[in-house]
Amino acid sequence: MKREKFGSRLGFILISAGCAIGLGNVWRFPYVTGQYGGAAFVVIYLFFLLIFGLPIMVMEYAVGRASQASIAMSFDKLEPKGSKWHLHKYTGMAGNYLLMMFYTTIGGWILLYFIRTLTGYFDGMDAAAIGAEFDTLMTQPGLMTLCMVVVVAACFGVCSLGLANGVEKITKVMMILLLVLMIVLAVHSMLLPGGGEGVRFYLLPDFGKAAEAGLSNVIFGAMGQSFFTLSIGIGSIAIFGSYIDKKRSLSGEAVCVTVLDTMVALIAGMIIFPACFAYNVEPQAGPPLIFITLPNIFNNMAGGRIWGSIFFLCMLFAAGSTIIAVFENIISFAIDLAGWSRKKAVVVNLVAIIILSLPCVLGFNVLSGFQPLGAGSTVLDFEDFIVSNNLLPLGSLVYVFFCTSRYGWGWDNFLAETNAGEGPHFPKWLRPYVAYVLPVIVLIVFIQGYWAMLFPAG
Repeated sequence: MKREKFGSRLGFILISAGCAIGLGNVWRFPYVTGQYGGAAFVVIYLFFLLIFGLPIMVMEYAVGRASQASIAMSFDKLEPKGSKWHLHKYTGMAGNYLLMMFYTTIGGWILLYFIRTLTGYFDGMDAAAIGAEFDTLMTQPGLMTLCMVVVVAACFGVCSLGLANGVEKITKVMMILLLVLMIVLAVHSMLLPGGGEGVRFYLLPDFGKAAEAGLSNVIFGAMGQSFFTLSIGIGSIAIFGSYIDKKRSLSGEAVCVTVLDTMVALIAGMIIFPACFAYNVEPQAGPPLIFITLPNIFNNMAGGRIWGSIFFLCMLFAAGSTIIAVFENIISFAIDLAGWSRKKAVVVNLVAIIILSLPCVLGFNVLSGFQPLGAGSTVLDFEDFIVSNNLLPLGSLVYVFFCTSRYGWGWDNFLAETNAGEGPHFPKWLRPYVAYVLPVIVLIVFIQGYWAMLFPAG
C-alpha cells in the first residue's frame, strides 16, 4: 500500500503544530508564567525549549521519515537485527490511546461551553451560578458522554477523509482561524480598561517575583512546560515525519513548529491576563480558569457573548487539532500493523476510543470514590499522570538513545536523515550534549514529576 503524503509543506507544519498546540498552551502556560514571575519565566522557558524540546522533536521526525511508518513499525524497520528497540512501540501506542482517553472528555466540555456561550445560556448568571454550572456538569455522565461522543465522531470523521483531503485540509483551516481569532481576542483584551496592567504583569520581567517563587521551582516549571508542550516521546509527532519528503531538513521544520506552538502560548497569556486584571479576577490553573473564571469575565464584558464564543471556538480548535493529529496516529497503527484500510481503522477505533473514554467521564460521578493519586484526585488525573509524567519523558529517552547510540539506529544515520534537504542542519558537534547531557535533563524532569506529586508543598 502506497503511503499517503502531505499536499504541502504548510500542511505539515500546521498539523504538527496542531498536535503540539493543545489545552496546555491555553490554560497551563499563562498560569505558570504568572506564578513564576511573568517575562522572567518566559525567557527561561524559551531557553529550555531550544536546548531540550527541539532536539527530541527533530529525533522523532527523523525516525518517522526514515522508516516511513508510525511508531507501530518505525523501530522495527530501523533497529539493528536482534535488538529490542521495537518494544517501545507498545508504550508509544498505549500513550496515544491513554492521551485520548481523557483529552476527548475535556474536548466535550469545551464543545458544550461553546454552545452554551453562543446561545446566551450564561446570560444573567453571577459568579457563584457559573461556578455551580461546572460542578453540576460533573454530576451528569449522560451529558458528558454525549459531548465526548460528538467530539470523537467529528474528529474521526475528518480522519476518514484521508490525510490530504481530510486531516491536512481541515486542520490547516482550523489552525489559521485559531491564530487569527486569538490575535483578535488578545488585541481586544489589551484594550479593555485596566487591561494594560495585565500586559505589564505578563511582559515586564519581575525577577523579584521569580525569586519569591524560588529559582529552582521556576527552572523546574520552565523545564516541565518546555518538555510537555511539544507532546514528544510517544510517537505522536513522528507520524508526521513519515508523511513528508526529503526536500527540507528536519531541524528547520521543527523550529517552525516550535515557534508556532510558543506563539499560541504567548498570545493565550495576552488574552487571559489583561481580561483578568481588567475585571480584578485572580487567574487560576486548570478547569476553574476556562470553565468558571473566564465565562464570568465574558458575562460582565460588553459584547461578552461574542467574545466568549470566539474564545471557546479557539479552545475547540486547539483541542480538536490535537485530537485529530493523535487519531491520525492511532489509525496509522492499524494500517501499519494489520494492513487495514483507513475506513476499517476509523470504524474500529471510533468504537474503541468511546469505550476507553468512559472511565474518565465516570470518574467525576459514578466512579468518584476511586481516587488513585490521593484524596480529591480523579481518573483523569491518573491518566494524565501516566502520560505526562511517565510515558512522555521515558519515551523521549528511548528516542535520544536510539538516535545517538551505536546499539540503536546511530548518530550517523540520524544526522544523514535529519540534514537531508534544504534548510538549517543539525550540528554534528552537538553529539556529546545530545548523548550525555540531554538524557540527564529528561531524567530530572521525570524525577521532578514524582517529587511534585509526593511533596506538593515542596
